[in-house]
Parts: sequence; structure tokens; C-alpha cells
Amino acid sequence: MAQLLLVEDDAAVRSALMRALSERGHGVTSAMTGMAGLRMAVDDRPDLVVLDLGLPDIDGYEVIRMLRAVSAVPLIVATARDDEREIARVLDAGADDYVVKPFGAVQLDARIRAVLRRLQSEDGDAARPYTVGELRVDPRAREVTLAGRVLDLRPKEFDLLHYLAARPDQVVTKRELMTEVWRMPYGGADKTVDVHLSWLRNKLGESAQDPRYIRAVRGVGVKLVDPGA
Repeated sequence: MAQLLLVEDDAAVRSALMRALSERGHGVTSAMTGMAGLRMAVDDRPDLVVLDLGLPDIDGYEVIRMLRAVSAVPLIVATARDDEREIARVLDAGADDYVVKPFGAVQLDARIRAVLRRLQSEDGDAARPYTVGELRVDPRAREVTLAGRVLDLRPKEFDLLHYLAARPDQVVTKRELMTEVWRMPYGGADKTVDVHLSWLRNKLGESAQDPRYIRAVRGVGVKLVDPGA
């Protein structure tokens, strides 16, 4: 049984979801505001947070940013905002998945279980950092170093580099990255991947014109390589 925190200001929605998720075997606590939810997420350490974006005191996006500064708790965004750019923005801020309102408890429960399964599976490999050349990616600490220097990465920059580092020398398509890193199998644009790859290259001290670690394979995708190999 997972212990969930539901941050939702609509009393009717909150009550219905708490009842439905409890019936599916979860323990559920709730908060009506972003700041209350943030405190409970830090103090109570739930297994997963379900967060509405339209909160009365602070926008849910800001809650994600503040929460990710202090906690890696799994997080699903429940939002009425179905704009692709908004979805990408909250995922970039550190959300693990999203569900667009209106949705049913069955769908939300399936997404909760999928996120928890995925993270549990990743934990099995998390004890071993990945090393590619002078690049070291530590999934447990969510830390990346290059030649011993810690890189300051955004959450999705880390997730993208982690995915590539786990598959050194393996070509990965942009569609695969959208599906596995951004959790957007049916939407999203290659530009999202391109922008994050550009940011990563800049922090790795390289460019698309003068690549070292991140190599493009024309018409296929990208791969992470050891530049000294």
C-alpha cells in the first residue's frame, strides 16, 4: 500500500479522489493549499504526491520548484491545463507524470502505480553511478560531475543525461526520449529535446558543432560517448 498526499483545493474532487484511492488500497492524506501541501510533503514523507496546479495560495508550478529543492518524492501533476508547453514546463520542473482533468480514479491509480513501479525499478540500479569518460552520473544523489566538478543541472537535464549515461554508445531516438524522460508518448515536439540537449552541451563545455560527449546520429537520434575512447 502506498501512502499518498493529495494537494487539491476543490472539496468535492478531493473527497471523491480520497475515497476512490483508499478503496484501491492506498493510504491518503490531503491538503487544500500549496504551502500546506509543501509542509506535509516534507514532514510526512509520503510515497507519492498528487498535485493540482490551480491552488488558491500559490501556483502548483511554484510548489514543484520549492519541493524539488528539498525532496525527491515522486510527484504526479493533476491539471486542467492541457497545453503542451505547460505540460513540458511542469515536467521540466521535476514532476514525474501528469494527468489532465477531467480524469477518473482508475486512470490516476494506474499512473500512480506505474510511477512507483518505474522508480522502484530504477532504485535497483541506483547504487551504482554511471561513468563515461570523465563524466560521472550518480542517480541516488542526483549529482553529475565532470572531471570532479559538480554540474548545476535542472531536474530534466539530469534525467536526460541519466537516461543517456545508462546507455553509453547506444543511439537513442528523440521520440524515445520524449516517452521515457518526459513521459509524453503521444505528444511533445523534438524541439523540447533539442533545447535540453543544447543546455546540456553548454554545461558539458561543448556544442553541436564541436561535440565531445553528446553525439548526434543524423536522422536517427543521439548517443553519449567517451570522447577519449
